[in-house]
Amino acid sequence: LADLRVKQMASGTAAKLAHIKVVRKNIARVLTTYNSKRREEARASYAGKAFVPKTLRPKLTRAKRRALTDAQKAKVVPRIAKRVSNFPMRKFAVLA
Repeated sequence: LADLRVKQMASGTAAKLAHIKVVRKNIARVLTTYNSKRREEARASYAGKAFVPKTLRPKLTRAKRRALTDAQKAKVVPRIAKRVSNFPMRKFAVLA
């Protein structure tokens, strides 16, 4: 890429300018696959661990990240659990 830029300054033909774009896209493609592979390996190494680095956690929205987990939502205070068990929903027989 550096070599192409030098050639561009010497004689900026249209073909060389187009070639610079192709080379840049190829470099970006290689870096993208390299970085995604590194990220996948890092995720695999942290799988099942108690703490995961923030860069590997799901992005989501700010509200979703702060929301209660399913386990936290399902938890019931002992007082409420007792009330639910003592006073179940009543069943009514409806006459047609």
